[in-house]
Amino acid sequence: MVLSDIDWSRTAWWGVGAALAAALVFVVYSFVGTFVFGVFIYYATRPIYNRLRRRIPQRSVAAGVSLFALVLPALLLVGYALLIVANQVQQLDIAANGYLDQLPIDPADLPTVADPAALAELDWEQYVTADTLSGAMGSLSGAFDTVAIVGTAAIHLFVMLAIAFYLLRDGAKLGRYLVQFTDQAGVIDAYGLAVDRDLKSIFFGNILNAIVTGTIGVIVYSVLNVFAPEGGAIPAAALVGLLAGVASLIPIVGMKLVYIPVVIFMAVRAIANDVTGGLVFVLAFAVASLVIVDTIPDLVLRPYVSGRSLHVGAVMLAYTLGPLMFGWYGIFLMPLLLVLVVHFVRIVLPELLAGEPIKPFAVDPSHLTDEVQVVADSGEPGPVGSGDGAPEGE
Repeated sequence: MVLSDIDWSRTAWWGVGAALAAALVFVVYSFVGTFVFGVFIYYATRPIYNRLRRRIPQRSVAAGVSLFALVLPALLLVGYALLIVANQVQQLDIAANGYLDQLPIDPADLPTVADPAALAELDWEQYVTADTLSGAMGSLSGAFDTVAIVGTAAIHLFVMLAIAFYLLRDGAKLGRYLVQFTDQAGVIDAYGLAVDRDLKSIFFGNILNAIVTGTIGVIVYSVLNVFAPEGGAIPAAALVGLLAGVASLIPIVGMKLVYIPVVIFMAVRAIANDVTGGLVFVLAFAVASLVIVDTIPDLVLRPYVSGRSLHVGAVMLAYTLGPLMFGWYGIFLMPLLLVLVVHFVRIVLPELLAGEPIKPFAVDPSHLTDEVQVVADSGEPGPVGSGDGAPEGE
């Protein structure tokens, strides 16, 4: 190839495209936790959105209601946590003088500060010292830091909800757009549908189940403690509820790893201390754990978990290693990477290594076909799309 054969105009546009792609990757990398959590919210709310679309023709309204239905329980949980914190603060035995001693002025001068006439006659130089100025600046700095943290958290929350909202509302359009770039063998369709199906299973089925279970556990155990006999209460009830939610990610045994040892501990304690009504309360705790915290969430969300094609051990490793490698958002990012890698190896890699064409029906004959047009014409959401075949409306 000689220089005269190069299409410089097309090459320049490819350069612009590469620069834009690099900028987009940098933005996503800088806020990867926010974007991944937004994708999680999208998959968690998509089943709710699909049901609402049957009754609400406007996609924007249906998406907004879906997000509100998911976010509202989360806000209630946060409010409950704040109530627990307030209750703990109220139980602290700190006298008012303890706070007054920490003020940058003498508590004996407080009546003078409240008298305007006395303030006019004060010698302010005695109060304008390096210590008082340092304390005041420290307080202002702390206040500004708090406002900055709250503001940053609010911005991240807004971006998460915005990502989920627009994926819900316009995901079907995006899916139809991506279909234009599919190959004749339909490998891209197969890959996208397989990834979408497993992400829905992981994000809506497993992680949302853990969140719902943890929320129910915190509330149920805290309510039970209200009726606990003296000396027989659930130890760290809220923490036990949260741990039950986390343990629900473990296959087969799940949250039984949490509440069964607690039941044994409470029973032994009740017998050893001869707690009146202690064994009855232990029985109530065991029944509530088995029925309300364990069985009911499992029956409601299990249909969304069943049928996944990923190995259970691989999913567990993703849940375990994700937070260790990436931080708090690793529990969402690592399963996402797992799904992308597994289906790339199953569908695309054989084609690249052996040069043999991979047809979609060889992966899953019940979901995938040779025809590219299936995704665009059917009500089934595409790789990033959502929808149920309902008529589109803004």
